[in-house]
Amino acid sequence: MFARLARAILGTQNDRALKAYRKRVPAINALEPKMAALSDAELAAQTVRFRERLAQGETLDDLLPEAFATVREAAKRTLGQRHFDVQLIGGMVLHEGKIAEMKTGEGKTLVATLPAYLNALTGKGVHVVTVNDYLARRDAEWMGQIYRFLGLSVGVIVHGLTDEERRAAYACDITYGTNNEFGFDYLRDNMKYRFEDMVQRDFHYAIVDEVDSILIDEARTPLIISGPADDSSELYRQVDAVVRELVRDAGTYEKDEKFRTVTLTEDGTERAERMLREAGILREGNLYDAANITIVHHLNQSLRAHTLFRRDVDYVVRRDPRDGVDKIVLIDEFTGRMMEGRRYSDGLHQALEAKEGVPVQPENQTLASITFQNYFRLYPKLAGMTGTAATEADEFLEIYNLAVVEIPTNLPVIRKDHDDEVYKTAREKYEAVIRLIEECRARNQPVLMGTTSIEKSEQVSALLKKRNIPHQVLNARFHEQEAYIIAQAGAPGAVTVATNMAGRGTDIQLGGNAEMRIRLELANMPDGPEKEARAAAIREEVARNREIVKQAGGLYVVGTERHESRRIDNQLRGRSGRQGDPGESKFFLSLEDDLMRIFGSDRMGGMLERLGLKEGEAIVHPWINKALEKAQKKVEARNFDMRKNLLKYDNVMNDQRREVYAQRREFMKANDVSATIVEMRHEVIEDIVAKRIPENAMPEQWDAAGLKADVQRLFNLDLPVEDWAKEEGIDDADIRDRIVKAADTLMARKTAEFGPDLMRQIEKSVLLQMLDQVWKEHLLLLDHLRQGIGLRAYGQRDPLNEYKQEAFVLFNQMLAHLRERVTALLARVELAPPAPPPEPILFSRGVHETRLDPGEAGALEPAEGNGGTAVLTRPARARQTRVDPADPSTWHATPRNAPCPCGSGKKYKHCHGRI
Repeated sequence: MFARLARAILGTQNDRALKAYRKRVPAINALEPKMAALSDAELAAQTVRFRERLAQGETLDDLLPEAFATVREAAKRTLGQRHFDVQLIGGMVLHEGKIAEMKTGEGKTLVATLPAYLNALTGKGVHVVTVNDYLARRDAEWMGQIYRFLGLSVGVIVHGLTDEERRAAYACDITYGTNNEFGFDYLRDNMKYRFEDMVQRDFHYAIVDEVDSILIDEARTPLIISGPADDSSELYRQVDAVVRELVRDAGTYEKDEKFRTVTLTEDGTERAERMLREAGILREGNLYDAANITIVHHLNQSLRAHTLFRRDVDYVVRRDPRDGVDKIVLIDEFTGRMMEGRRYSDGLHQALEAKEGVPVQPENQTLASITFQNYFRLYPKLAGMTGTAATEADEFLEIYNLAVVEIPTNLPVIRKDHDDEVYKTAREKYEAVIRLIEECRARNQPVLMGTTSIEKSEQVSALLKKRNIPHQVLNARFHEQEAYIIAQAGAPGAVTVATNMAGRGTDIQLGGNAEMRIRLELANMPDGPEKEARAAAIREEVARNREIVKQAGGLYVVGTERHESRRIDNQLRGRSGRQGDPGESKFFLSLEDDLMRIFGSDRMGGMLERLGLKEGEAIVHPWINKALEKAQKKVEARNFDMRKNLLKYDNVMNDQRREVYAQRREFMKANDVSATIVEMRHEVIEDIVAKRIPENAMPEQWDAAGLKADVQRLFNLDLPVEDWAKEEGIDDADIRDRIVKAADTLMARKTAEFGPDLMRQIEKSVLLQMLDQVWKEHLLLLDHLRQGIGLRAYGQRDPLNEYKQEAFVLFNQMLAHLRERVTALLARVELAPPAPPPEPILFSRGVHETRLDPGEAGALEPAEGNGGTAVLTRPARARQTRVDPADPSTWHATPRNAPCPCGSGKKYKHCHGRI
């Protein structure tokens, strides 16, 4: 009661924040006449003036009123759009590193231009992050007009760009791109071997569009760069045949849809064992013997694929236009869009491929990974905008330290949100939806129907076809037409059936989108009076249609099911009633819906029947809305806990990742890493001596033979360690000093033989490649540790603390392996006689193979066994071969810094000389 009273008197925290922002708006508005009086050249020159003032010590906050007024004037001249006062407030919120919640149609894309321009004045780069390539390209082109007018450069990062194109885009003042591309570029950069090959600059400021989708919905899926591991595709197919038979009897497994788990019953286990033996897969022992752990893993993943994952709901089967091969493409449950290039890990994707009979791709091993939470926390300053963030405000604050500010709409929202209608069966629900659509069409009111999956959108489409109701279907199968379908969804009597992907991106304008129609319908008409007349006719027709639709009540949004997250429902509702337009929304539910069936309480069906729910009738009551909202809150809280728990584990890996990547950059920056190599070598000697000669042990207790073998293995030196141990008065320090001296002498001889410059390059190459190799192996160990650590809870131990301790031990072991491998490989590097022409030899890095440049550091092969030698193939110097541009076999004689004979204009070492 006191809290309500305080809010009534003092206002909410959001009200108080808005009050502070509103005080700055008059100062910006006061500058409008002055900016309007400037010529185009004078307005563009403001950018140079602002940068000079920053250099003289002024802050971005000092420049904010003038910078915002400049952008507003530039938008008026380039786009014909003027920022509203509420958009100026949104810009201030974003500049302060907070989340601006702005309703659909309030112009978030335009709002982002204000803080993006202001923060780009520093010259450190601004990233504007969107959810898909279409929006990234559209926004970069559309809003880029403002930035270019003001003298700033604009880049866009989308799938399929080369490293050179990416580097140029990141070097721009403002860079648009998708969250996936930014994250993968970060991982790829940290796998490069030279600074000049990296594409990203240091992070400065990011504005995340649809921030709830990227930082919450997608935060459960980490970005992973992987390489192929052992191919076990045949085993997946064999196990799939067994599971296909097994799941025909529901008594063989128990499924929990709420927690997405499935387990075999006792009967199911016995039948699985028998069938696996008959198929020749299980050869010894029972199913759960240690020797059969791989078969159990394949069986569990195949069982999940058959019982928990549904085609056209969780994934689609789609033919790849590049190679004509069918493949599994995942569907984002929150946006309904296809996630090209994404694969489930841990063999689940292969199990789905076997289930659907498409080619089974080899399993992958992680080479580098990061979660979106930890990627976006790399930015010193982060902001976001969306239409629906308030419901997740606690999570944004706790995970990202981002406060949410709700920005009022420019015009009041007059949409009518009707109470939900609840039916007993899905059939009755869809009949009620069809009746409503027919009523809306009779009065020329457009309808947008939201469904939760591709499968359900196509079921509804089939029902509409039976009634001869013309409609458009928007789901992941038709994503190429998304912008056009949504743009015309507001035409009189239009019916659009869509998945969740209709909730984001393009505005639905009442009457239709005139500019989109002009662009598509008149694309092939030559410019001239006829085209202008046709365009004017389309604009008049759309204006008439807009009035017809407004009279009919605006866009009617129909939800056919409640989503687990209130945000997704709010996004769908928000498509109607933009910028003060009229509109309506209503959700139709049934007791057979997933949310009601899985998360509704067991008593809900009985309670609704007592309230009078009968066959063919609906229940409409505000209490039901509140009960559903409570159910959704519970699901949201559970999902938040899951994400928080995942993040706690990932933070452990993130600390190690930061350390490894920072160390890697130090190695890349350094021209000479010989001091690090010497330190590693001495630490290795310290370790092997400490292991073989225990502290305070007598010489007869020393393991001299083991120490001799270690020295042979690591340094390729045959030292009389056993004779040394028999000398009078010798101790471990003497032994250590003698090994150090012998190892240092060996490396000094190699340096003299190779030349200091070449030796420094070899040391750097070996150090970086070995670091990548041990890091990759470490990630695999952490994956395995993470999978089984939860079982420690049965022993009354905290799995997270256990994970932290063991991960720390594994990290120290990784560093010890790095020192040993680098030392052993460098000790075995030898010069081979020059051979015409030199062929690059693979330096094997296990899964991921990299070619060293023979002209830079030679080519290496790793040592095999104890006495193996890594051979450095060094090209003959000053070869007398004449370079013939028409004969590529002679190009190897081109000097490294000379132009490449292929005619590209690049230096040879950056073109055909780079292998």
